[in-house]
Formats: sequence, C-alpha cells, structure tokens
Amino acid sequence: MKHFVLLALTVASFVHGRVWNDTGVGAIVFEEAWTTAELVGTVGAAPAIGETIAELRANLVDIHNHRLAQMDEFGIDFMVLSCAQPCVQGVSDPETAAAMAVNLNNILADLISNNTLRFGAFAALSMHNASVAAQELNRAVNELGFLGALVNDYQQSGPNDDTLLYYDQPEYDEFWQMVTDLDVPVYFHPRTNVQLLSSLIYSHGFGLKGPAQEFAATLSTHILGLCTNGVFDRFPALKIIVGHLGERLPSDLFRTDEQLLRQVPLGIPMQRNASSYWLTNLYETTAGNFATPLLQFHKSQIGLDRIMHSIDYPFALISEGQEWVNSLTDVLTSEELLGLKRGTAIKILKLDD
Repeated sequence: MKHFVLLALTVASFVHGRVWNDTGVGAIVFEEAWTTAELVGTVGAAPAIGETIAELRANLVDIHNHRLAQMDEFGIDFMVLSCAQPCVQGVSDPETAAAMAVNLNNILADLISNNTLRFGAFAALSMHNASVAAQELNRAVNELGFLGALVNDYQQSGPNDDTLLYYDQPEYDEFWQMVTDLDVPVYFHPRTNVQLLSSLIYSHGFGLKGPAQEFAATLSTHILGLCTNGVFDRFPALKIIVGHLGERLPSDLFRTDEQLLRQVPLGIPMQRNASSYWLTNLYETTAGNFATPLLQFHKSQIGLDRIMHSIDYPFALISEGQEWVNSLTDVLTSEELLGLKRGTAIKILKLDD
C-alpha cells in the first residue's frame, strides 16, 4: 500500500506542476537505460570498456544507488529513464506485448516515485496496434506523469518474428495524433535485429551487430521512413528524438536530399527535403557519441538548438560523458553549452511548465 500512496502523491504533483532538481547548471540526460531483473538477460550489448557484464547488468537494474551517486558526483540534475532494448519491441505477440508495456510502466513509475526530483521516465509501448499504443501513452503521461515515450525501433511481430512493423505508415496516424495532442516527444532508440535479418546481414562479421554498425543502419532507415512517408507533413508538431548524434543522418544530409529529390517523380509522399525536418521535427542527442568535431559539424548542419546532451548510461560511463561535455568550453560559448546540457531539454520535456 505504501508504494501506491507514494505513486498517487507523485502523480498529483505532476498535475500541479513538476518540481525537479534544478541547480541552474547541471545536465539533463535522457537516453539512459533501465530494465528489470527478469529482462536484463535480453539486453544484448557489450559493457563499457573497463566494465564487466555483471557490472552492466547491475547498473541497468539499479536506480537509486550507484546511478544516483554518479549523477551527484558528475553534475547531472535530472535523468529520464527508459526500458533497455529490445524491451516490448522484442515481443511478437500483441496481447503479451501490450500487457508487458503496462506492467513495465507501472513498475518504473513506482520505482522513481520517491525521487521524482532526480528521475523522470519515458513510457514503454507495444506498437503492434496504434490505438493500443496511443491509449497506453495517454495513461503513462496523464496518470503516471511520464514525459513521453521511447520506442526501440521497429516492432517485431508474426509467429516466426518475421513481420516488422514500422510506424511511418498511415495506420499509425492515430498514435501520432495522440503524441501531438499530448505534446510530448518520442525517442527512437535502436534495437538488435530479429535473428533472420541479423543472420542475413551480419553473418560475415558478427562484431558489426549492435552499436558499431547495426544500430545506426537500421534506425536511420526508420527515421527516413517517417520523412519520406509524410508523417511530419501530416503531423507538423511532432517532436522525435534520435540518439548517438542522430544515427549518422545529419552527417549525410546533402546526399540524402539530392537522392530523395530524384524519387519525387515516382510519387514519394514527403512534401519537403528530408533535411528540413531536422529544423522542425527532429532532434538528436550526444548519447554515446562524444565526438567534438562531429558535434561542431552537426551544429553547422542542423543548429545547436536541435542537439541535446545525453550519456547512454550504463553502456557509456557518466564520468566520460560529463567530462566531455564540460570540456566543450573551447568550442562553445557558455550560453551554447548551457543550451546543449539543459536548456533545450527543459523546453522539449516541459520541465518548467
């Protein structure tokens, strides 16, 4: 009963405005993974250099101990948690996936209910059905106080995991309408491919699975699908966040635009250049990609106001990410650095509303 009372009090506080640990200078980060002890074995990723698998798994499950101590030590004011990949996107049965999303969101809300000064959450969603996804997002935002949602790329489906559902099709418009109505961001995170794809594409080089190549290659295709299939034209107020400095997309905007323009006579639904959506609908974070020259190039391509800091904890170290971002005083003004570390995030997450 104690946990439910705490949760009820927490949700009530959201209704009257969020109170969070605002020091005025600390970072806000939000590609930060969490999972349950039951699911931690499904998270297929290597630990940070110098860490063990056991440490990675312990840090995925932990919220209030080592994670919070690292936040305090290295200057993170607020962290948004989300379910580590593949999470619900790795469940092919629609009913099982829907129930799993509800359960995970309830668990996470309960776990952070005693420290919402430091922690927020993105909802896990089953994306088998747009209506079901919309309803759970609405519940998570309005009843649990969540700040948006994080989806781990496509939803696998079918009896043999051989159907991949992408959210750039018109049947997902009901979901995107709910996202627009709630005015919350959706974070697109990569996932490990289903076995069929993984075997076909990466059998020649297993080391290319995951963050080195697979994640960016697969998720960037999904993001471009949102562009080319007219999702942002139908829902111009959508806010989509992409991690790892945009999964390489802002590094190749010239070629992307030029090649997609050649497809216009063939009838692709998009009404604008793909690059223009980075100025109106798409944001990126620095999660796990602490590359100063690349950050500077992306600043020139999409503007620093489309870029936000994140860590990718525990797959990347909080110490590494914070030491890097605080070293950017050589290339960013103090105002620009505050915007990267917290200013844009406050606006997108509506922390001060």
